[in-house]
Amino acid sequence: MSIEKRTFQIDNQWNIIHLPQRPNGFAILIIGDCSHYVDAHTSLWKQNTERAHLIQSLKKEGYTIFYSNLYGRHWGSPKAVTLAKRLYHYVMKHEILNPRIHVIAEGMGALAALRLMEDLEECIRSSLFINPCFDLRHHFHHERQNRLFFKRLVRELSLSYNVSENEVPSLIDCLPPITDYKAKTPAKIWHAARGVSFHFNDHSRAYEKRRLEINAPLSLSIHVPENTFNPARAFHKFFKENEKVL
Repeated sequence: MSIEKRTFQIDNQWNIIHLPQRPNGFAILIIGDCSHYVDAHTSLWKQNTERAHLIQSLKKEGYTIFYSNLYGRHWGSPKAVTLAKRLYHYVMKHEILNPRIHVIAEGMGALAALRLMEDLEECIRSSLFINPCFDLRHHFHHERQNRLFFKRLVRELSLSYNVSENEVPSLIDCLPPITDYKAKTPAKIWHAARGVSFHFNDHSRAYEKRRLEINAPLSLSIHVPENTFNPARAFHKFFKENEKVL
């Protein structure tokens, strides 16, 4: 019987690799949103029906898929980005794969994906974003309108960035703006028009503007809930378009 997945730890964080029966040689790193989790036995991407279906569909196409707990609600913190890099190198060392990977980032996970695209641009062949948060500074100030959510966000940022809660506003002011990002990795965004935590005008449109400024490829699709959408088919098509050059 073939092994379908492996679970292991790096820096006390659980990680999972999903292994296809017929590998195509390409790998996908998933960086999840705030609700993302990985433990010793399972993960959100196994427990959630839609996400599990996406994993199975991509595995059938031959993709090796891997992801980490990344310290939970990390908000793109340096330690989460460092762990993602360590996970990438671990997978490349233990699996026979093309060293240039695809990335799927959802919500908050986009913050870490942007940093990876800057630091490991030569190792990432494409990035696919789902309802992404690209501007943590904007999200921070937007959340001030809701006292309960804002207190929780401050607490999460304090833990993830290893600063006191009083230092969080100063930390936010020092974060790099979207205009600092220079990576030209081929990217595609699927963003819902409503019902999500990060509004497409504040995040995806802002990043689209930046990509146009640096003449970098980007496709932005805005979806409404009433539209039928097959993510597995659309994702696979996007990945295949970026596998023509090994």
